[in-house]
Parts: sequence; structure tokens; C-alpha cells
Amino acid sequence: MPRPTLRPATVDDAASLAGVARATFTETFGTLYSAADLATFLEQHTPEDWAREVADPGYAVQIVEMGHVAVGYIKLGPPKLPFTPPEGAIELRQFYLLQPWQGSGLGPEMMEWALAEARARGHQAIYLSVFTDNYRARRFYAKYGFEDVGPYQFMVGDHADEDVVMRRTL
Repeated sequence: MPRPTLRPATVDDAASLAGVARATFTETFGTLYSAADLATFLEQHTPEDWAREVADPGYAVQIVEMGHVAVGYIKLGPPKLPFTPPEGAIELRQFYLLQPWQGSGLGPEMMEWALAEARARGHQAIYLSVFTDNYRARRFYAKYGFEDVGPYQFMVGDHADEDVVMRRTL
């Protein structure tokens, strides 16, 4: 069976990235929110927003494809968590795979890319936030040396989730 591939995203991938972003978030967390809160959150994933970020040199995005169909992505970008990160930090903004590809070995490949890319850009630390009850993801990040540094309220529409901010020194 063929295996999905990772490659750098381009502006031409914006619509695919927007679609897989909506699909993966809904698949992973959609049952936790009202339809209105989920719809409000998903409105942030437009092709135009993705094209702007992919074109911005402050971001680095890899798309995961099976053939020419997006099945996941990983995005690094300037920190936007609600605290002042130390000089030289970057944020792992999003890391998603559709469920059929979870546990397939792609996660470690994606994480290794993110760590190598952050180092290549000269960053000394990488931050992320993860849903408090997403124990699988928290274990995965801990396996790569990420440590909890504090709580964070992540908004999905009008609903506040409690997330955990994690950090790894590079």
C-alpha cells in the first residue's frame, strides 16, 4: 500500500490545507462544541488565510498527501500564545492527521521535520498548546521532550477549552 508523503506547502495548496484543517479539527474535536461555536472556529480556516501564512517567510508548513489528496499538515509560525515567549522561540501552531493515518508512523516523521526546521531557522525553543484531555497527543509531545509550562484558554467560538502550553528547548 502506498504511503503518504510530506512536502513543503505552497500557496497553490491553500484550498487543500483549509479543507484538511476543517476536517481534522472536526474529526478530532467536533463533538465537544455546539454547532455555532464549531462553525465560528472553522471560519478561521479559509484558503485566503492559508495562502497568506504559506507565503509568509515567518511560517513553515508541510502538507501530508496521499497521492494528491491532503490527509494532514504541520505548521510552525511566530508565537501567538497569550504570553511573551523568550527571544528565539517559535510555535508549533498546528499538527493534524486524519484518523486513518494516525498511528501510521507519520507523526514522528512530522515532528522530526518540525524540530529540524525550528533549529535550521535558529530558534532556541519551540512552544505548542494542546487540549488538556488529549492525552494521546500530550504523551506524544512528552516523548519528544516537551514539558508543561502552564494552562491556556483556547477559544472555539464562545467556548473556552483548557489547554496546556508545552515547551521544548532546542
